[in-house]
Amino acid sequence: MAWDFSTEPEFEEKLAWMREFVRTEIIPLETVELGPEAFAEATRPLSEEVKRQGLWAAHLPPELGGGGFGQVKLGLMHEILGQCGYAPAIFGNNAPDSGNAELLAVGGDEEQRAKWMRPLLDGDLRSAFSMTEPGAGADPTLLTTRAVRDGDQWVINGHKWFTSNASVADFLIVMAVTDPDAEPHRRASMIIVPTDTPGVRILRDVPTMAEPHRRAGLPGGHAEVRYDDVRVPAEYLVGGAGEGFALAQKRLGPGRIHHCMRWLGQSKRAFDMLCERAVSRYTHGSVLADKQLVQDWVASSAAEMHAARLMTLHAAWKMDTEGVAAARTDIAMIKFWGASVLYNVIDRAIQAHGSLGFTTDLPLESMYRNARAARIYDGPDEVHKVSVARRILRGYQPREVPTEHVPTRTAAAREKFAELLDGAATNS
Repeated sequence: MAWDFSTEPEFEEKLAWMREFVRTEIIPLETVELGPEAFAEATRPLSEEVKRQGLWAAHLPPELGGGGFGQVKLGLMHEILGQCGYAPAIFGNNAPDSGNAELLAVGGDEEQRAKWMRPLLDGDLRSAFSMTEPGAGADPTLLTTRAVRDGDQWVINGHKWFTSNASVADFLIVMAVTDPDAEPHRRASMIIVPTDTPGVRILRDVPTMAEPHRRAGLPGGHAEVRYDDVRVPAEYLVGGAGEGFALAQKRLGPGRIHHCMRWLGQSKRAFDMLCERAVSRYTHGSVLADKQLVQDWVASSAAEMHAARLMTLHAAWKMDTEGVAAARTDIAMIKFWGASVLYNVIDRAIQAHGSLGFTTDLPLESMYRNARAARIYDGPDEVHKVSVARRILRGYQPREVPTEHVPTRTAAAREKFAELLDGAATNS
């Protein structure tokens, strides 16, 4: 089957509109400091314009309030949105809200969709996905947070962190062990927990390399959360008991494609800054663009970005045509490759700007600090590489070497080898 990443002319016009809109209306917001209320006020009319263009919450089908776009189209959109951290929220598909809406679309019942998903899509609610634990790390089979059925309620106890947006969320989707005796990938379930439920304690937004002095209560923070005898109705279970891992895979597959395309948008912005610096900065007798080392940075960055883009669009196309399971290896590959490309391109752009690139006068230093996390979240690089290698090696069988081709030592050779060992022992 031939690969085809093309889209119809009408959608190409939408992409052109998005590029101009992000460049002229959204990126300028980076130059002013906005609190949560001011940000909401400033971006509300922008989101209304997005809705008029039919581009709001494009990851969901039309009957659920979205655009019904496939992964290739969504990838092309996210490539544009990735240029600015504010853009996804203004388009109604920022993480974790977009992933949680998708999760409720595939796993939630009608009541859950009406109560949680639709207000989430309308921007009336905020959400968080609470899975990561301090002791479990990249192995979710080690989760210890427990949910025990007690009559018509679930009782939840546990400790989470890096629950993004929890400090501003209206509800959380909590991954908890509901059957500790089941096989590892059937132990956990997902449960909706309103943040004002007694026993939910948002301890703090964890300071990070990207935001070491972060103020709590702003969108985008990665919260540490305790659940102490938290009781919620039994009907807040998403999907069936033991389906937590299966639902998580449906959520994470498309999300990783969107991550990788947003990284390409961020890489392209850094790449443009690298090239603009190269043709304008004069030093040691010529502009940087004439230096072979800088030419290597430009060429390597362009090639790496092009490879990442083709790999990601191919994974998106494969998901559209064959489903998530068929694209699993492709998705794992783009996750670690795309994270590496993002980091490399930004690093070269900083180097080309010298001391200016190290300052907060340019967005590069912030981009650089945020880029480092790309190699950790949604599964560290090493886990994805192991996954890719295992799937590839399943297609190979051990090769049997004919016995006549196996070298053997003759009796004389064995005696000579023994003499050499004796001599070495004597000399030592």
